[in-house]
Amino acid sequence: MDKRVKKLPLMALSTTMAESFKELDPDSSMGKALEMSCALQNQLARILAEFEMTLERDVLQPLSRLSEEELPAILKHKKSLQKLVSDWNTLKSRLAQAAKNSGSSQSLGGGPSSYSHTTTANKVETLKEEEEELKKRVEQCKEYLADLYHFATKEDSYANYFIHLLEIQADYHRRSLSSLDTALAELRENHSQADIFPSMTAAPFSKVYGVSLGTHLQDLGRDIALPIEACVMMLLSEGMKEEGLFRLAAGASVLKRLKQMMASNPHSLEEFCSDPHAVAGALKSYLRELPEPLMTFDLYDDWMKAASLKEPGARLQALQEVCGRLPPENLSNLRYLMKFLARLAEEQEVNKMTPSNIAIVLGPNLLWPPEKEGDQAQLDAASVSSIQVVGVIEALIQSADTLFPGDINFNVSGLFSALAPQDTVGDRLASDELPSIAMPTPATALAPVPAPASVATKECRSEAEAPPRPASPKVNKSTLETAAPSEDAARRSTGSLAAAVETASGRQALVVGKPSPYMFECITEHFSIDPARMLMVGDRLETDILFGHRCGMTTVLTLTGVSCLEEAQAYLAAGQHDLVPHYYVESIADLMEGLED
Repeated sequence: MDKRVKKLPLMALSTTMAESFKELDPDSSMGKALEMSCALQNQLARILAEFEMTLERDVLQPLSRLSEEELPAILKHKKSLQKLVSDWNTLKSRLAQAAKNSGSSQSLGGGPSSYSHTTTANKVETLKEEEEELKKRVEQCKEYLADLYHFATKEDSYANYFIHLLEIQADYHRRSLSSLDTALAELRENHSQADIFPSMTAAPFSKVYGVSLGTHLQDLGRDIALPIEACVMMLLSEGMKEEGLFRLAAGASVLKRLKQMMASNPHSLEEFCSDPHAVAGALKSYLRELPEPLMTFDLYDDWMKAASLKEPGARLQALQEVCGRLPPENLSNLRYLMKFLARLAEEQEVNKMTPSNIAIVLGPNLLWPPEKEGDQAQLDAASVSSIQVVGVIEALIQSADTLFPGDINFNVSGLFSALAPQDTVGDRLASDELPSIAMPTPATALAPVPAPASVATKECRSEAEAPPRPASPKVNKSTLETAAPSEDAARRSTGSLAAAVETASGRQALVVGKPSPYMFECITEHFSIDPARMLMVGDRLETDILFGHRCGMTTVLTLTGVSCLEEAQAYLAAGQHDLVPHYYVESIADLMEGLED
């Protein structure tokens, strides 16, 4: 029982909870709730283990004997009997034919026919001996009848096993439900959520997120949606040079608290300025939770038609016409947002967010097709329309000044004057200090990438100088100058094929393979995935490791493939940190020990 319980996920959850509530005040509401939940998961694990053991003992084992021993024996005897019956019928035919031949021989008489008569008699005698042998074998098959009879008499017992299976399942669910009801009643009695968090009620929160744009603007008397203006002002303050903005995921707890603060007290958002990824996540969340996309369902087909035009001038004119058909409140908010995104793209050398990258991560939050139940054709075209949406948003960002002429005051409501733009992020990125790679090792087999001796970091200066490592012949000055691969590099790697398709279509190719984060963004749009808890393992710095950094994952280089450790050290010395893995292993097999631990 104990061994089985330890292997259950419920027990693993209980163990994790036990480790967590030890760090909390035992008298706190959080500590008590976590402790009760820990005990409940332990109890549920034992109920599940008992259910599995009872099921195996009382149902699965008897049915296994039936299917693996009794039924095969019966089927074997049945097959033997069928063969005996076939042999018996064949023998009867041969006996009848032999008897007929014997009669014919007797009627002829004399001469050679006497020899024929003797031969026929011998055949008849042989066949009679075979008949006797068959009779003995048929007698032996009577045990098959006994087995079949025994099976038939136990048919009701076998049926009862399936009834017992349902009884065991019902008892398991009743016991689990009883334990849950008891724990829930006690938790609700001791912890009143309404009293503990009076400021986090759903009413004000629902007026900001999850309601239509028109309702939100009318209720608050605004021209630009509160989350759009607040997030833009915070990002203008400290997030414009943050690498991977809108692409890297924020902490769920911080994001939830920011959204709640946005609804309850938008005057006190300064504390979130230092976490631009949470701010970007709040903006994406607002756009995605709108009942209707900002660019509207009615104009979805028009946006798609405009995106399909090959000639740039015609495409731009079509986009301008569609913008003119947007409702006034949608147009003003789209104009505000595109002006900001164009400003963000101006810092792409630092934040790595080109118009294409911005469109990839924000496009699905600005425009999506109306859902029609049972419309399989629409579901099948989802990936195609997603790429077209990216093309629309990218064109809007690139042509923001043409499509939305005039300057814009981002602090349109005057509510966020305290958020003065700063350049602390830019200063931090411009620092000569290399990023620390002294992270907690996820597996004992992993080793941080050592810095080359020529790199003078704070840690290196405090230690003895290490002997210089030889430079890799694959890395030279020209390589380092161009070694920050982008979508352009990936496009070049496909050579004339991509150029031919681009020429024929009149459109620039959208790179979806590594190191482009497009694939990863598609996954995170559909599944709840935290990049901070993911490990990217690869053998090439310019694709696998760069891809992992761009997606916010921890990276591991395996040295059995394309890139070597000296290349990573050279990139570290050159300050190209996106090409430096967090850890390296000699072989992928070295990960197994750590994963088992």
